[in-house]
Amino acid sequence: MSKKVTKGQGAIFSSPVFVFGQTKLYNADCLDWLAEQPENSIHGCVTDPPYGLVEYTAHEQSKLRARKGGVWRIPPSYDGHKRSPLPRFTTLTSADLEHLQKFFQEWGEALKRVLVPGAHVMVAANPLVSHLVSVALYKAGLERRGEVVRLVQTMRGGDRPKNAHEEFPDVSVMPRSQWEPWLLFRKIPEGTIADNLRKWKTGGLRRLSDEQPFGDVIRSSPTNRRERAIAAHPSLKPQEFLRQAVRAILPLGEGVVLDPFAGSGSTLAAAHAVGYEAIGVELDPNYVEIARQAVPKLAEFSPAARKSVSDRGKPSSDEASPGPRD
Repeated sequence: MSKKVTKGQGAIFSSPVFVFGQTKLYNADCLDWLAEQPENSIHGCVTDPPYGLVEYTAHEQSKLRARKGGVWRIPPSYDGHKRSPLPRFTTLTSADLEHLQKFFQEWGEALKRVLVPGAHVMVAANPLVSHLVSVALYKAGLERRGEVVRLVQTMRGGDRPKNAHEEFPDVSVMPRSQWEPWLLFRKIPEGTIADNLRKWKTGGLRRLSDEQPFGDVIRSSPTNRRERAIAAHPSLKPQEFLRQAVRAILPLGEGVVLDPFAGSGSTLAAAHAVGYEAIGVELDPNYVEIARQAVPKLAEFSPAARKSVSDRGKPSSDEASPGPRD
């Protein structure tokens, strides 16, 4: 796919491959794209990055699409319910983990440059590697502001020892996944929060109402079948959750939200649904094409109807990240 480039603000920008309302999607490597952007141009970031750093390479994605596994574990169905593939994060070596930490520090440094002072960053994490990512973002110069817990039970974890189920029937290799951590960081504000809000429109989180602040625990459900039918991405997060996270990231409801690992565009759809301007960057052209079709549909999706009758009472594998794996 050829890209038209235009000049602006002293940098070279590739034109977006998709525009929907106030949302734009670029087909690019996020580090390359960030390097082209002007300083202090992004007001918030909500993203669900890859954690194995190999599971979304062309080689591994071709295996996944052929259902041949590779780094992806293809789980069996449950009561006729097709479970989503899961990356085998427990197979990461010490070298892999070191590479992961270096990548997220490099990414954090690149992101920090384009963020305005006081901008918040919300990053989907994994209990197995969240500590490494947190240290990496701290070393990149972002300040840690806690975690947002997505309270959701999935079918990940809780398995008995492989090939020894009958021998050890009372043993689980890892805890059953009951929650999902989203790391919360912020670029250091200028002056007081009030001063920063006046100048940059950032520094805090948007309240749910006059009486209720944004909380760090959000009750959620696994991504339901209707949303997965719209956007075939293994780590798709539900609009019910994403709209709350995206809305909170801009305290005054003004500015630009970035998702540098846009996947099938669910964060862009959430931003459109809450009336925000948003930019997505996605490397895989296959997911770019999925996003082109999915963003308008996900933006119109009604979370109130998130479960069909066939979904009720059935556990789900939910997304491919984050959560315990065996």
